[in-house]
Amino acid sequence: MRLPFLVLTPACVFLGASSVIHSRPGVDMHLLLLALLGAVLAHICVNTLNEYADFKSGLDLITRRTPFSGGSGALPRHPEMATPVLVAGIASLIGTSLIGIFFTWKYGTGIIPLGVAGLVLVVGYTQWITRRPLLCLIAPGLGFGFLMVAGTHFALTGEHSSFSWLVGLVPFFVINNLLLLNQYPDLHADREVGRNNLLIAYGTNAGAIMYGLFVMLAIVAMILLVVSGELPTLSLVALLPIPLALLALSGAVRHAENIGDYPHYLGANVAVAVLTPTLLGASIMLG
Repeated sequence: MRLPFLVLTPACVFLGASSVIHSRPGVDMHLLLLALLGAVLAHICVNTLNEYADFKSGLDLITRRTPFSGGSGALPRHPEMATPVLVAGIASLIGTSLIGIFFTWKYGTGIIPLGVAGLVLVVGYTQWITRRPLLCLIAPGLGFGFLMVAGTHFALTGEHSSFSWLVGLVPFFVINNLLLLNQYPDLHADREVGRNNLLIAYGTNAGAIMYGLFVMLAIVAMILLVVSGELPTLSLVALLPIPLALLALSGAVRHAENIGDYPHYLGANVAVAVLTPTLLGASIMLG
């Protein structure tokens, strides 16, 4: 399940909940916990299905594993657990689908487009999305930055909100960078098993340029949202992790696919992805 990586999900659900508090005095905690459970199950599903597929394809046997990339390494050590891992992935998929059905029953069909898009990302990520460079580049931000934030807002209110999509812009950019940098250590192994992400298709220099562009767009989006009055001035606190993103970018430029030998760069990148939506959500609530 890659439990340490699941911390990103509560951060994005928290941001979605803050978008609700932006316009009304509170949230239903039972609905919030149910939405969080559905989001965590979706994250577990994509992780376990990815573990299973990477083991079956042989990727886990040739990847350069780091504390932040390359999978858990559990199945190469315990190949007899492959079927239980697949079952866990299917069970979590069923669980998150049932929660989606509950919200459809409660509110109507308005949540279905978000749910279907999320399921496509979850089920299709390893086998399909990782073979399409541009889609692979933005899939993490779509799933966590937009769908999870907007989906949480809908689960708590039964309504779509342009505000929830606007605040999702900032995590969209930094979470895309989370997966982009983690693909550097896996570059050669991913190519061996037929993946075709941005780094494989266009090279590590293109990856560094795109990383820097996403950092710049996150800054611009935040400033524009504050200047336009959509966010309180306090929300600029969400830019505090940006120096860590610049540190991670310097690691990509200096070390390219060998960045896994310097895990502090990858760790800084993870911190940006988790801290940014958390600080943004807190600033919205306080502001």
